[in-house]
Amino acid sequence: MGLTLKQLAEVCDAELRGDPALVVERMSTLQDAQAGSITFLANRRYKSYLRNTGASAVILGADDADDCPVDCLVSDNPYLAHARVMHALYPEVEPSVGLHPTAFVHPTADVANTAEIGANSYLGPGVVIEEDVRIGPGCVLLDNVLVGAGSRLVAMVTLCAETRLGKRCLVHPGAVIGSDGFGMANDHGAWVKVPQIGRAVLGNDVEVGSCSSVDRGAIADTMIADGVKIDSQVHVAHNVQIGEHTAIAGCTGIAGSARIGAYCTLAGGVGITGHIELADHVHVSGASAVIRSLTKPGMYTGTVPAMEHSAWLKNFARLRQLDELARRVKSLEQELAVLRERDELHEPSGQAPLN
Repeated sequence: MGLTLKQLAEVCDAELRGDPALVVERMSTLQDAQAGSITFLANRRYKSYLRNTGASAVILGADDADDCPVDCLVSDNPYLAHARVMHALYPEVEPSVGLHPTAFVHPTADVANTAEIGANSYLGPGVVIEEDVRIGPGCVLLDNVLVGAGSRLVAMVTLCAETRLGKRCLVHPGAVIGSDGFGMANDHGAWVKVPQIGRAVLGNDVEVGSCSSVDRGAIADTMIADGVKIDSQVHVAHNVQIGEHTAIAGCTGIAGSARIGAYCTLAGGVGITGHIELADHVHVSGASAVIRSLTKPGMYTGTVPAMEHSAWLKNFARLRQLDELARRVKSLEQELAVLRERDELHEPSGQAPLN
């Protein structure tokens, strides 16, 4: 069942230019859209597809509206408007409230009547499941886990003992929250495990992507604040603290006891050294290595873009010579300073220097 452009304009608070009664049924890309579809233009790289789009309507910004060949919804933030339209066109399926026959729930667990517990899931002693929670198939919740109201574990999610999940969280398949942090003490070359007794505590509206890990704290808790979004295959080590509404892209690794501020963004493949701090509103480019604290808001990059292999070999060879080159420059500067001082001492009185 589709929605009219008037309905969608109200959903995403956009200006409607066209037929308010036009019905659209699905979201498509600019390139692949056909009649009955709505699409969006949020990245100017794709504007070349706008002229020939087969969509019935397009969500876009005011700067592009005059070039749109079909009806449109004009928004100050086309990508956000597209997200709201997607929610309207593809509403979530209502949960099947109740306990699947193959699920195991410990007698001491407290499960709300409005929760859904999927097939082959395990809920251990002392687990608390609040209202409207959806636990998908194959999930494991160990002792004393708390899952806040309206949260969803999609499938095959593991919440280790004492983990706290806030309200309206979304955790994707394969994620592990609250596993032991990597704490090891060295005993003459052999490693001795340090017990990890803290918790992993996630706030409200947190999302954790597939196959990501959030370790429990060593003594104090690992803390993920409200609204944080974590992509797939991200590792958050023990005692890390992440501020509100920070977004972290895939394959990022955050070492132990790092503190990430609020409203930060870490692009894919970023590495954060342990025991450092990032201020609020810090944005780090993909594949950057952050090895010191970043105390001021702004954009930071610490990587070398790909280039031809032969060029890389030449540049890296010169890079290895930088220390020697710096020493030679410093030595030459010292020699030059001595010569200048000597010339000034021997300069005839009243005669201007030659240089």
